[in-house]
Amino acid sequence: MTDFAHRQSAHCESGVVANMVSHGGLAMNEPMAFGLSSALTFAYMPMIKMAGMPLIAYRMPPGHIIKGVAKQLGMHWKRQTFSDPAAGKAALDAQLDKGHAVGLQTCVYWLPYFPEDMRFHFNAHNLVVFGRDGDDYLISDPIFEQTVRCDSASLQKARFAKGAMAAKGMMYYPEGTPGEIDYATAVPKAVRMNRRIMVGAPLPIIGVKGIRFLGKNIARVAAGADAETKLPQYLGHIVRMQEEIGTGGAGFRFLYASFLQETGKILGNDRLKEASTALTDAGDEWRRFALVATKMARGRQKLDVEELDAILNRIADKELAMWQGLKGI
Repeated sequence: MTDFAHRQSAHCESGVVANMVSHGGLAMNEPMAFGLSSALTFAYMPMIKMAGMPLIAYRMPPGHIIKGVAKQLGMHWKRQTFSDPAAGKAALDAQLDKGHAVGLQTCVYWLPYFPEDMRFHFNAHNLVVFGRDGDDYLISDPIFEQTVRCDSASLQKARFAKGAMAAKGMMYYPEGTPGEIDYATAVPKAVRMNRRIMVGAPLPIIGVKGIRFLGKNIARVAAGADAETKLPQYLGHIVRMQEEIGTGGAGFRFLYASFLQETGKILGNDRLKEASTALTDAGDEWRRFALVATKMARGRQKLDVEELDAILNRIADKELAMWQGLKGI
């Protein structure tokens, strides 16, 4: 068993990456991992379904933070998937026997330490395995306050669950960690990359354009013949994707705002600090949207798609202004 320092985090992948990089000797917090990987986004993905409804993403796809941090720091992560579950278990055990902490991508539904009401079929939950005790694996799951245990059979099911974003036993760990971060080079590069994602994407379902697209799509559902049934379900799905899966829309905005605030202080850059305040304001609007949409979905407030569209357009305006303020940084 390796001596692994567990820290609770807001989001699983950024928390795992920050903890594993820190374990390797380079101190890193979760906002820094999230920001350096340019992980903030918005995407309305009708081609990918969750519970029969479109995937709505507020951060880049699973694995992006791992690869993004590695690219910015000039480090390499060993990443493996397996067609044979037995081979995947053997590979994990071999690394643990060497004293290595190993990151895994798993399905939440099969992790028994999650409360039953929190379990759902989501195949992109990241955690760290740092040891074994009998048939149990010792796990640093950044969603939880303390380390947890998981029996071997359950962890196998979680690693090799089928469905959307199936992990196929994904395991990963860094092969060497740099001694320091060149903030003056890495931060502007990471911010420029993230700005291109949010402002420069050509598709209308990505970035700031995607936020406006969501408002228009709510209106489209409301205009349908079965809107009385479908619209509340749709609004409930949007809120669940925003606030219950990972840290969601507002949470990711607050996480990136922390990155901007910290790097603004490190580099003495007022534009980064001002952008942090602006993005925090946008995060507050996302929370307001979730509250209003929830009330409407549950019949506690009159359904008003124009109000929802207006909130989303305010959010888009705020995020666009924030990114334009960072142009050329």
